[in-house]
Amino acid sequence: MSTYWPWWAGALGLALLTIGYTLATDRSFGVSTAWERVLHWRREAEVERMEVELADERALVAALGAATAEHFGTVPAASVPTGAVPPGPAAPAPGGRRGAHSRPAPLVTQAVLLISIFVGGLTAAVTSGRFDLRFDMGASYRHLVTGNPVVMIALLFSGGMLVGFGTRLAGGCSSGHGLNGCGRLSPVSLVATATFFGTAVAMSFLLWKVI
Repeated sequence: MSTYWPWWAGALGLALLTIGYTLATDRSFGVSTAWERVLHWRREAEVERMEVELADERALVAALGAATAEHFGTVPAASVPTGAVPPGPAAPAPGGRRGAHSRPAPLVTQAVLLISIFVGGLTAAVTSGRFDLRFDMGASYRHLVTGNPVVMIALLFSGGMLVGFGTRLAGGCSSGHGLNGCGRLSPVSLVATATFFGTAVAMSFLLWKVI
């Protein structure tokens, strides 16, 4: 018979992951944002490249001057204003955290995060003896919903699409709102997390007690 890890081990692991990610990247942990950025890696890589090129204020002024000369046929004075502040990291917000305008974590960091989630889940399943490669959600799902493989795949695909849509509509997933937002007492995250878990409890009650 397979055994589960104790609840406190999962809670401790999530706490270490959330705090460690924030300390390492100075940004909030969130899976849906990482997934969205990795899916559009070409666009995100181009944005990161442009940010690096424009980080130097002198290079930015020179680029603007060249664009102005090309468009208007005149060459402006391409000099950095006197007393300009040298480029550098954004000043942290009160409490030591960066403000909401800070850039997202590097693309490679979020790609590693997603790979680590997959590897961690696989490792946990294998070491606990519960690894089983299948294309459904188990015998209980087949009993409650459907045993037709085609219908089952269609339902899982549709459910995944709806989860993704709801996540983007809510501005984050359970990891972003539940682990980070609630820890910061964000009103939006508190409402979103209550909605997540309230809906899950209602659906579980409907499936296991009513149907």
